[in-house]
Amino acid sequence: MALNAISNYAANVAHRNLQKSDMDATSSLAKLSSGSRVVSAKDDAASMAIGSRLNSQVQGLRQASVNAGQGVSMLQVADGAMARINDVLVRMKTLSVQAGSGQLSNTERGMLNTEYQLLLAEVNRIAASTEFNGNQLVNGSLTTGGASVGTGGGFAVADGVSSITGHGLTTASSDNYTLSYSSGNATFTLTDGSNSYTGAISSSAMDASGNMITGAGVKLLPTGTNTGDLVLSLNTAFQSATTVAPSASAGGLQFAGASSATFSFKVGTGTDVTKDVISVSIDGISGANLGINGTDITTVSTADAASDALGNAIDVLNNARASIGAYQNRLQFAADNIASAVENTEAARSNLLDLDIASEMTTFTSKQILVQAGVAMLAQANQMPQDLLKLFQ
Repeated sequence: MALNAISNYAANVAHRNLQKSDMDATSSLAKLSSGSRVVSAKDDAASMAIGSRLNSQVQGLRQASVNAGQGVSMLQVADGAMARINDVLVRMKTLSVQAGSGQLSNTERGMLNTEYQLLLAEVNRIAASTEFNGNQLVNGSLTTGGASVGTGGGFAVADGVSSITGHGLTTASSDNYTLSYSSGNATFTLTDGSNSYTGAISSSAMDASGNMITGAGVKLLPTGTNTGDLVLSLNTAFQSATTVAPSASAGGLQFAGASSATFSFKVGTGTDVTKDVISVSIDGISGANLGINGTDITTVSTADAASDALGNAIDVLNNARASIGAYQNRLQFAADNIASAVENTEAARSNLLDLDIASEMTTFTSKQILVQAGVAMLAQANQMPQDLLKLFQ
């Protein structure tokens, strides 16, 4: 190759190779600093796409594992309530057997009945107060609703009352509940003639304009000795006491449905109800659900009847507890399976995206040497034209 002063071919070659080595070293440094083999899509487009999908699946599975764990915790709360009610029922059974014996007088049976009734009230209280994140667990769930809530009219969907959900109540063969509303204090009252439930619209359920917040409800608490509770579900059409639309009362409410509450837990990343959702049904264990409301032990005959009812109630309760235990085991197995799926999916994602530090460090060291050599050779190439000056001496 001829020597010339205009073009320096050797310097150009050295510069090109130096640029490539510098880019490779920079790319290797980016991977080492991030810990990822695929820093940008150009590094491996297919792995980037597949790895991103796997990562989203892993994150979804992690949340599904939390859901399953929360489901187990919720069932443990329900099982704890059932265990305490079982203890109460055993004591009530003991009292009924004692009251059915002939050595006692009616006066003594009255004394036993005092404890019996208080224990019955405690059964209902535990059933009504057992909640998890605001959801009642062991008090059943009965609903009335439709185009008009109640045959008596007055509280229709258009007026803002979409449905009434009752807990701790039994279904009736005929319409037997009456709902009334007092605009003076924005209070609802539901009665079946002997038991009453009252509840007012809370200010927290209203927005700044005085309209009911979407999804808000009015909880009707018992008055007197009754220990159930109701929830009145209202929509946004229902407004404050001064602008309330419904008429004064609506009679003839009839509750229908099952005496159990159903909860669905998302244990997968999809939407298939057969694969990604586990539904749990928890039987109600209030006095009404167990068939012991209204029992007493004031006489031998009523004590014997209460003893039979309590025997059946204990069987019903144990069946409910067995169902809870089965659901707990299922959710636990689901959580274990999710943990295995997370582990294997994470391994697959890691193979695609995670960096082999040892291998990449070797590559980086090689590129560093090439960069240093390139700098040195470019310096030498830039010195070559100076050799031409010796020809002029």
